[in-house]
Amino acid sequence: MIVIISGTNREGSLSSVFSNALNELYQEKGMDSKILELSHLPTETFSPNAYTEKPPAILEFTKDILNASGLVIVVPEYNGSMPGALKLFIDLLPYPDSFEGRPICYIGIASGQFGALRPVEHLQQVFGYRNAYNFPKRVFVPAVHNVASHENGITDIDLLGRLSDQAEQFIQFCRSLGKLL
Repeated sequence: MIVIISGTNREGSLSSVFSNALNELYQEKGMDSKILELSHLPTETFSPNAYTEKPPAILEFTKDILNASGLVIVVPEYNGSMPGALKLFIDLLPYPDSFEGRPICYIGIASGQFGALRPVEHLQQVFGYRNAYNFPKRVFVPAVHNVASHENGITDIDLLGRLSDQAEQFIQFCRSLGKLL
């Protein structure tokens, strides 16, 4: 199964719009896929006690991560990096099982001109440290509000094509690593 992480806990984010579009793309390609919405994490996730006493929702998310053949992360740019909720979520997952040898794919979205290059590169460092397999074909989306909305989804045909190509190649990448049959 491909697990798509909507990389912010902001309700109604464009990350969710992209995650839903990606979920449809993967399913059209015959893949089981699932979205993990960080906005569904309970508030106790953000308590200092969450490191030692995992909230039940984290345990459910953890099962999905551990059973994933590959992870797709949709990350918005927050102040030049990834959202704090995404980093906290990563930090709460079991070491080393969650990411060791797991393929990871990236889509960066931002209002600015660089399409979340910085947060994607930060995530590649984190997952590289955790011995994950960073898929090299990243998709960066600058001026995201011009190509996506809640009402219409992703409206840029070229962007949808790039996302579809990335998904196809990520599936092949996962297969080449023996993660998918």
